[in-house]
Order: sequence, then structure tokens, then C-alpha cells
Amino acid sequence: MDAELVRAASSGDEGAFAALIEGNLAGMRAVAVARLGWVDEAEDAVQDAVLTALNDLSRLREPDAAGAWLRSIVRNNCRMLLRSRRALPVADPETLLPVDVRWDPGKVVERAATRDWVRGAVAVLPDPVREVMVLRYFTDWSSYRQIAELCAIPEHTVRSRLRQGRRAFGQALQDVAASTLPDSNVMARATRHEAEALVQAGLRGDARQVLEDLFHPGALVTRAGYGTEGISGLLPMMTDTLSAGVGLRLLDTAASADTVVWDIEFLNPASDPQHCPPAMTWLSTMRQGRITQLRIAYRSEPLH
Repeated sequence: MDAELVRAASSGDEGAFAALIEGNLAGMRAVAVARLGWVDEAEDAVQDAVLTALNDLSRLREPDAAGAWLRSIVRNNCRMLLRSRRALPVADPETLLPVDVRWDPGKVVERAATRDWVRGAVAVLPDPVREVMVLRYFTDWSSYRQIAELCAIPEHTVRSRLRQGRRAFGQALQDVAASTLPDSNVMARATRHEAEALVQAGLRGDARQVLEDLFHPGALVTRAGYGTEGISGLLPMMTDTLSAGVGLRLLDTAASADTVVWDIEFLNPASDPQHCPPAMTWLSTMRQGRITQLRIAYRSEPLH
């Protein structure tokens, strides 16, 4: 399936490219969250990989390996970030390509101009966000420092605006994928239903049964990199959180094969606004419809 999508996308079929990304998005996010452990930078790494793939897809020699290729771009993004931790892009485009293949801004603009969904996603952004997106991805002014100097803004503002732009681009991809392959989100809708059921059960105080149905016996649960005792450790954590007056709200889900990602927002009470971090991500590995491994990562900034 991926090979067919790669061939079609390389010929300019935006629906095929969107469907390719949609089908591999959960796996890409899984790599990023596993490597970085917190969602802000993980999401940046994934969206940078998507935009790099848009530029370089026609050079992919083995279309059947598209999923592995996409995950390798994310992995390289994460590696660069962990090595440097400097105020640079999550992944400088040149570092993602073979030595003999360099970033060609002209080709990016030429290809992007033929895709209405790319042009449309960027065009509707607020002026300050659109400026940094165009500079970052469609010119050779690609580093945070360069963009900050040109726009006369701090580097942290560049990061914030790029994050807004990436999210808009990601939404445009999802919209195209949904309209191209209406059935491609069936699994995502199913996992959203499960996530909503768990959240509601937790709010009612009867999450145990839902957890036991959802998790495989002996499932491994890790939280912020530290192991727990599976459901026996997860249930008290949920109970303590909710008993403190903290609410939960499901924001987003993604699913691909046996990988499922849930984004959940904490709604802290007015009396204790710092009780929990703004949000958390559940990264699950499934087997026969039940979770065998869950990794929980906390987010330091709101998801919206």
C-alpha cells in the first residue's frame, strides 16, 4: 500500500502524500516520544520530518520501505536535538539528506506551489506565523537564529510561531487524507471511542473495569521513563489525580497498526492550578486489541 502511495505522491498526488503520512503518523510519533520523552519537541521532530519528506519523497529508492524511511527521518531529528540542545531547528534539513543531496529551496517552492493544500495551509496563517514558516521551509534562511535576526524577534518566538504553523500544516494533511480515503480513519475513530470511555469512566470513579478490559494482563506501564506496576499502579495514579479535583479532556488520537497515541489535557482546579502539568500523551502498543505496553509522557505547555 505504501509503495503505491509513494509512487502516486511522487507524481504530484497530494491525496496520496497525505494518506501516506496519515498511515505512518502514529509510528513516527511513537519514535519521537520514545526518543525525546516529552511531546513539545517530539511533535516538532515529526512535523519537520513530514516537511522534509514532502521535499525528498521522489528520491526514495525503495517505496516499500516508506514507513521505515519516515521513521528514520524522525529518529535523526531526535538524535540531532539530543546531541546539540542548541537554539537551532529540531533538524537542520541538510543533516537529514545524503552528503550528495542538499536542500534545494527552489525545488521546495516549485513542488509546494503545485499543491493547493500546502499553499492554502500557509496562506491562512497569521502574518507573523506565515513569515517564519516561509523562511524556515521555503528559503535557505532555515535556522532559528537566522530567522530571529531577520524578523527582529527572539528565538523562542520563532519556535512558538513555527509550532503554530506546523500544526496548521498537519491539520491540512489530515483534511486531505480524510477526503481522499474516507475509511482511513476508522481505527483512529475506534481508539478515540476507547479513550473517551476511559476518561469518562475515570471521572465517574469506575475506571478499573475499563482498564482491565483495555490492558493485556501483565502489560508494562512506564511513566516519565520510570516503571510502574501496570494497571495496579495506573489506577491509583488516576484516582489520586481525579480526587484532587483535576479534570481530564481528550484532545486528540492517532493510530497506525499496533501503535496508538492519545493526547489528554489536565484541567486543574482554580484552587490548585499547578497540580498537574498541562497535558500528557499515552503511547500504547497493542496486541489483539489490548494494550501490552503503555508509555506516559507529560507536556510542559498546553496543547492548544
